Amino acid sequence: MGYTGAMTRVRFAPSPTGSLHIGGVRTALYCWLYARQTGGQFVLRIEDTDAARSTDEATQVVLESMRWLGLDWDEGPEVGGDAGPYFQTERLGLYKEYADKLIASGHAYRCYATKEEIAEMRAAYEKASGGKRGFRFRSPWRDRTDGDPNVPHSVRFKTPLEGETGWDDVLRGPISVSNTEQQDFVLLRPNGLPLYNFGCAVDDITMKMTLVARGDDHMVNTPLQILIYKALGAELPRFAHLPMVHGPDGKKLAKRHASVGVLEYRDLGYLPDGVINYLARLGWSHGDQEIFTRQELIEKFSWEHVGVTAGRYDGKKFEHVQAQHLRMLDDAELATGVVPWLKKRGLDVAPDDRKLIAAIAPVQLRCATFIELADGLDYFFRPDDALTYEEKGQRKFMRAEDLPQLKTLRELVAAADPFDAETLEASIKGWIERDALKMKAVAQPARMALTGRTKSPGLYETLVILGRESSLARIDRAIAVIEG
Repeated sequence: MGYTGAMTRVRFAPSPTGSLHIGGVRTALYCWLYARQTGGQFVLRIEDTDAARSTDEATQVVLESMRWLGLDWDEGPEVGGDAGPYFQTERLGLYKEYADKLIASGHAYRCYATKEEIAEMRAAYEKASGGKRGFRFRSPWRDRTDGDPNVPHSVRFKTPLEGETGWDDVLRGPISVSNTEQQDFVLLRPNGLPLYNFGCAVDDITMKMTLVARGDDHMVNTPLQILIYKALGAELPRFAHLPMVHGPDGKKLAKRHASVGVLEYRDLGYLPDGVINYLARLGWSHGDQEIFTRQELIEKFSWEHVGVTAGRYDGKKFEHVQAQHLRMLDDAELATGVVPWLKKRGLDVAPDDRKLIAAIAPVQLRCATFIELADGLDYFFRPDDALTYEEKGQRKFMRAEDLPQLKTLRELVAAADPFDAETLEASIKGWIERDALKMKAVAQPARMALTGRTKSPGLYETLVILGRESSLARIDRAIAVIEG
């Protein structure tokens, strides 16, 4: 059984030990979508009790990643007027209180066994069993009550010696585990810090979570947490265990496959909505639809259509989704979005620059990210005398035999009146037909002269965007380079 009739409350509870992995973000996304769809609440909790690995820098990465993606959370301690996330290290008194409750009810005990004593017991077990693994620690303090609370000790849960612990998983159906497979697990360390299962269970109970969704690597932890719930007389949430995200080779997604940290995609010029769209579809389906707006995801998401097999990362599909989301933006939005990326290339361009607005539409058709868009716009804003030529294209299309075409093109550009695409097209096509030339013989040298590249928007569009003065200056420079 789980919460019935209660407001949806879900959480994302990362440990701040590194970058925020896209697999974790997918879990956060599903919870966020569910909360937004049901009018529920989404809670962010930082599980920072692993003092050896948790860092403030990693916490900031989590917060920055969530904010960039727009996965806002609904409550938490007030920080600077906003709801900050919950931090487990700020809740240590709560864990002590609940550990004492479990000791008082006989569900937990103070264990004074040292690491050395446990290691000796493990070694003795392995020796007696011929090296067999599967050691289950049974503390000699399990049924004792004569320990001194002022002497350093851990608090262990008194796991039942028989029976099973199970739940009806939202994605996988009924699951149960024999209690004999568990040992008396630690709730609190001697330093007062909770271990994962205890801190997580106490937080989920006190925060009244109605659904706990997480990766299927946590399935081994769920029976232990359910035991804690039952020992405290708390109502169980529903549990959903998501499959992992794998690389194209079917192994756990790692750096060798792709960027795995969320902010790496931000730094590659991806759109937040594109990242969200791709991650949503990496394990969830809605018919044959591939491209979703954020609002569509909120409306259409359902746990019933989340699969239980590992999703495989596909970089090409990710780029395709990004390109589609880039094309959803209008020219003004794209101009505003690309300006910071142009600035990183040393180009100071205003979002309302006429040339920028004019160049967006023809350039963005070839782009999937803001980095690609900035690269495609770059040559429009370089000083005419600072334009660089692609080496291969220069060898192939800026030769002595290309000079006559460039010189005639210059005459036509100088004479075009008015200076617009229709006039230029009529003039240049008329010349090509009269002289029985191939378009490629004119367009490729012209493209190299005007942009320095072998690929660019159409010739007439490029000339108009650059303007007559800049076009003539670039053609003159190319002629001079060829003549040497």
